[in-house]
Parts: sequence; structure tokens; C-alpha cells
Amino acid sequence: MPKRLLLIQPYTFAPDSPLYVAPRDASREARLINFEEYGHLLADTEWDVHPGPVGPFGDSFVETRGEFATVGVLRLPMVREACASGKWDAVVLLGGGDPGFAEAREIGQRHGVPVVACAHAQMTVAAMLGNKFSVIDVSEAHNMQMYNLVVQYRFTERCASVRCIDAPLPRPSRPGACNVQAEKAVVDAGRASVLLDRAVAEAEAAIEEDGADSIILGCSAIYWMRPHLERRLHAAGWEVPVLEGYSSAIEMAKLLANLGAAASGLAFPRDDARRWRRRKVF
Repeated sequence: MPKRLLLIQPYTFAPDSPLYVAPRDASREARLINFEEYGHLLADTEWDVHPGPVGPFGDSFVETRGEFATVGVLRLPMVREACASGKWDAVVLLGGGDPGFAEAREIGQRHGVPVVACAHAQMTVAAMLGNKFSVIDVSEAHNMQMYNLVVQYRFTERCASVRCIDAPLPRPSRPGACNVQAEKAVVDAGRASVLLDRAVAEAEAAIEEDGADSIILGCSAIYWMRPHLERRLHAAGWEVPVLEGYSSAIEMAKLLANLGAAASGLAFPRDDARRWRRRKVF
């Protein structure tokens, strides 16, 4: 029987925002960025995509830790509704910075529904592929969100580095910022991309200087780089895998759903836990 997956966006821009792309009534495929990269992974599932909350910061992408915390809180009721409905075998939280992931896992545990997120899934898969991975990411503020996730997910011994390509996301304080996702069209048209060149340079430095043997992408706005970055690295002689979050999270959701495994009730205990441990050790 096909597994049933609900994909929840971190947020959606208001219709009057210049950053608004796919209308809420567009096809589910059109509402997902880079669908051609991972759509085949959903072919054996029943799935839908939830738009998430309307972005609370106007014409501004989420980039700082405070902003991630805000959108994380806003989509928790959506996770709770999905898990309680009995309609879904797993929930996939989209977005590179994993807003609300730990709290959503707690909700999923109560309903026996696995909840997965993009950065956590990438790091988990990368840890299976080699000794150390590096994160290629967009900006100083976003870098620190990824840094904190590495620590929170206990991958500090497996993460070689977080490297910045200096491509801050659009916001009112940066009216001239490049829409990083829009660079995809430039590369797809066969034209040169300064951002992709920077990503290649930082990935090579991560390999040579930091000891990385796989690469993951931090912000979902640069997930489109995955095949291009991997191809460029392979052409330069570096036989390293490059991961992006949507593919990793979708496959992780299917794996956990097939295993019938949600989060541990000891790591995410209920408020009415029947057993408890006197001591928690590190």
C-alpha cells in the first residue's frame, strides 16, 4: 500500500508580495520548488503539500534564528492537525533551517507519526556516505542557524565545516539582494552563474582544506544547485556526493513510515509518561 505523505511548507508569501510565486490554488507540483529534481521519489506515494502559514515578516525571507523560531511556532498547529487526522503516514517539514522540527517530532510521537525535516535528513544521510560532510550555505545569519542545527543534532564530529557563498536572501533591508532561487533559470539556460561558481569554489575548499567527503546544501533556496554542483565537482575529479533537503527528507519519511517508527518516547516523553528515568546522562 502506498505511503501517505504530507509536505508542509515553512511559510508562503502573501499574494500581494513581489516574492509570491505559486498561487495556493496552483497544482501541488507547481507549489514545490525544483520538483523535477525529486518528483520521481513521490511516484510510489499518496501525497499532498500544505502551504504553511503566511510569512509573518512581509516581503522578507526567513534567515535569522528569531525568524526561524517564529515560523516554526506558526506551523506547529498544522503538524498537530495532520498527525491527529489519521490521514498521513509521515509528515515532511520543508525548508532548509528546520523551523519547529524538534517540537513537531514531539507532536508526531504522540500520534505515532514520523516527522522529518530537510537539514536533519541531509545530515543523517551524509553521515552514512563518508566520514565528514560540509554545508554550503547562503549568508552569515543563515550559517549560524545551520551551525546550531549541527550542534543540536549531535553531528559536530561528522561536520567538517559550514561555508558561506555570501548570497543573503531578499529582505527590505537589502533591496538589491539577488533572488537566489531565480538563479536556477540562469543556469538552466546554460549561462554562467556567479553564485554557482562560488558554491563550487567553497565546496572544493571544504574538500581540500576541511576534510569533507560529502556536501549538503543549507538553505532550500539553493537546493536547485545540487545536480550542477555535483556535476562540476565530478568534472574536476572530486567523486563526492551532493545532497539537497527535499529528496533526503522524502526518502527519510518513507523509510520511517515503512519501519513503523516515529520518535522515541524517551527522547520526546509524554506529559503523562508511565515510566521515567531518575537520571539523564550525556
